[in-house]
Amino acid sequence: MIWRSLRVSDHGTHHIDAEGAPAYSERFDEVLKFHAPGLAPVRLDGHAWHVRPDGKAAYDRRFAQTFGYYEDLASVSTRDGWFHITAAGEDVYPERHAWCGNFQEGRCAARDGTGIYYHLQRDGRAAYSARWRYAGDYRDGIAVVQARDGHSTHIDPVGELVHGNWFLDLDVFHKGLARARDDGGWMHVDGRGRPIYVRRFLTVEPFYNGQARVERFDGALEVIDESGAMLVELRPPRRSEFATLSSDMVGFWRTQAIAVAVQLGVIEELPATEVEVSERCALTHDGTKRLLRALGELGLTSQESGRWNLTQRGEHLRADHPLTLADAALEYAGPFSDMWSRLPASLRRDSTWTAPDVFSEVARDAARLLGHHRMLRSYARHDYGGVCDVLALRSGERIIDAGGGVGVLAQLVLDANPSAQVTVLERPEVVMMAQSSNPRLRWHSGSLLEPWGIEADAVMLSRVLHDWDDDDARRILSHARAALPLGGRVYIIEMLIPEGTATGALCDLHLLMATGGRERSVEEFAGLLAASGYQLESVQRLAALPSVIVGVAS
Repeated sequence: MIWRSLRVSDHGTHHIDAEGAPAYSERFDEVLKFHAPGLAPVRLDGHAWHVRPDGKAAYDRRFAQTFGYYEDLASVSTRDGWFHITAAGEDVYPERHAWCGNFQEGRCAARDGTGIYYHLQRDGRAAYSARWRYAGDYRDGIAVVQARDGHSTHIDPVGELVHGNWFLDLDVFHKGLARARDDGGWMHVDGRGRPIYVRRFLTVEPFYNGQARVERFDGALEVIDESGAMLVELRPPRRSEFATLSSDMVGFWRTQAIAVAVQLGVIEELPATEVEVSERCALTHDGTKRLLRALGELGLTSQESGRWNLTQRGEHLRADHPLTLADAALEYAGPFSDMWSRLPASLRRDSTWTAPDVFSEVARDAARLLGHHRMLRSYARHDYGGVCDVLALRSGERIIDAGGGVGVLAQLVLDANPSAQVTVLERPEVVMMAQSSNPRLRWHSGSLLEPWGIEADAVMLSRVLHDWDDDDARRILSHARAALPLGGRVYIIEMLIPEGTATGALCDLHLLMATGGRERSVEEFAGLLAASGYQLESVQRLAALPSVIVGVAS
């Protein structure tokens, strides 16, 4: 019987021939397709193996799971782990893995017990020394791999980067082009990892004979050519640009509704009925109902059996949540909104506008000082979890966390490096507020813009330089350089603005209004470093928003 003509029956318990007749009398709990050299995986009573076209076992061994043969090797698993066998059921190599896939082009993706991926050669040895957060199959000599920071790129069979460009998501090449996603959306890239057109989409399909189907962000479907131009519109927009723009313009509705719920104490009273919230917060019943419904539209509350509850997202507005955004809600709806009202003046050529000294303003109000730094603490806790993994700090080093707030990052560094000496350099009022709750850290009062008077082997500037214009940023970096020996490192932890995109532009405007600062690209940080006595050593991306730019004192 020719195995290529056999297929899985509708019941999935056996194989049938081209006429639909059973290929053999045996019945299994599950069967999979036949693959060369003419064997199919089967499972019965918790055991798995491979059978020939006549339903007879191809060998005597039994496994927990078996899969199809690819390039004459099959992936199987036992209690000891995953590995590959030959058509005779013999081990190809002695090693065991937490998981392994199928061989394609002489390579197979595998995962170890720590969740790290790599590729195997046919003899079971690693194809290269690098390790990845994920690794896919090879196609035409190229595979997609994902780094620890969540970005993906292409590698060749020996693990070398094909083009060195990284994306939020990526596919293998199909007819010379690959689907790729950046901060703007999905597009297609060429073999050099460069977008072949400017547009971005919600989804894209691979190109077929010079055309691809894509979905726009407004819900429309269209077919594009390789220049990104529309050839055919398959479905009109599901939402108009008018409606989208209108929604953007009323964003302040959301900001104010969230802040009012925090300000009036509504968040802290949930879960509760509308009547209970109204009574406890001294609100009108109608107003309470309308506010809770608005919070529901924002995905912050939900109603069940007459009681309103906070959603997982809404829980972040509780004052005692470890990542509370209650203080941020009040800042954005209050002082920050006032600052933004002066945006026209900040942009006019003949204006007398000057950037506010937000740090001094915060310092003059004890309640705002506490809330402002609680807000910064939440953002730090959310974003800095992976920073220590890329800093490569050495045992016993002296580290300055300049502008380190209440010491969230400094504490993470000390936890990861107990022998380090970590000093937080901050304004006097911040030091006074924070030092009692972080006794393991050292604290030093001072101004970033004046000589620091302390020395270290490494300096961290986490979300500091973006608060200052270029002149002040160079001044801060120069003071950091004075604190470092030759070869000392400065770690700049910031969001990076990708060249040629609008990503981060609204945050950049916010910094202009709040501090007179700005977001920057890698090239701009490199220029600041070179002008302040450093050489740019590396840029490390994190899974969270910021990246780590490493400069070496020269």
